Amino acid sequence: MEYNRNKQRREWWQAHHEKLGLVPHYSMKRRKPSHDYSSPCIYMITIDTLERRRVLGELNAPGDTRPEPWLLPSELGHKVLSCWHEISSRYPQVKTMGVQLMPDHLHGILYATEKLPYHIGRVISGFKAGCNKASRQLIGGTLWEDGYQDTILRGKGQLKRMMHYLQDNPRRLWIKRQNPELFSIKNDITIGNRNVSVAGNVFLLEYPEKAVVQCSRSIDTEEAIAHEVEKYMSMAKSGVVLISAAISKAEKAVMRAAFEGGFKTIVILENGFSQYWKPGGQQFDACAQGRLLLVAPWPHHNSYVRITREQCLEMNAVARQIAEMP
Repeated sequence: MEYNRNKQRREWWQAHHEKLGLVPHYSMKRRKPSHDYSSPCIYMITIDTLERRRVLGELNAPGDTRPEPWLLPSELGHKVLSCWHEISSRYPQVKTMGVQLMPDHLHGILYATEKLPYHIGRVISGFKAGCNKASRQLIGGTLWEDGYQDTILRGKGQLKRMMHYLQDNPRRLWIKRQNPELFSIKNDITIGNRNVSVAGNVFLLEYPEKAVVQCSRSIDTEEAIAHEVEKYMSMAKSGVVLISAAISKAEKAVMRAAFEGGFKTIVILENGFSQYWKPGGQQFDACAQGRLLLVAPWPHHNSYVRITREQCLEMNAVARQIAEMP
């Protein structure tokens, strides 16, 4: 029922935007059109509390008995976890593989072990209904926002990475709260004649020694790429901040080597930052260490867009202007 209502709302808003000639806002909660959501599959699910209220638990600092930050569930949080673990008993074809409760959201992994007679959204709606019942009893009102985010886990090693992501969430939140300036999105940064959005260590823009990594697409042999990597790594080792859109094969190799080597980098992005953006994987630790800045000349979008030559030129121009900043 909830999935159908949300689908009707999305269709109405899309038609309304088209009627007014407006560009629709792309949501992380949109389903993948080509995927059969009743098929056997593993999903990573994220559900946010209404208005991002921190009612599910409290983040606790690391201590002698627990060396890592950890979440102490509230009474409502315990009820939510109980509802999550009951999913398999209510929907025998669906297995719960992992869950991580956070103060204002939940991450969980569901495995549809066989063909379902319904959309996986029905399972999530049933889970949310049970949580909402507990919420009305304990704090009053609905607990969850409409909809949910899903990531379809099919790639090699993807499930292992997502399980680690779930377990690592309290540590990541603790670091973000200790270093908010390194994770906040700033939308009012001027570079040349452009207004851009940035995330990460904005003070890298003021670093005295900066260099643009721009390599021709014709550099594609292992030997030639290795030469470019060696050249730029010698600069990075001397304290130079490397800046690039990482478009060509050689540029990607250079920036990857700089990132893995722990050097300071500024990366120009084709896609901007969503409302609740946060860096993933190794980028998170790089932001926490103050050695990464991400720069986005354009707004965020969820749709796949092939980068154009004009965009490549624009991104390289932004990189050069950053290098020239005093």
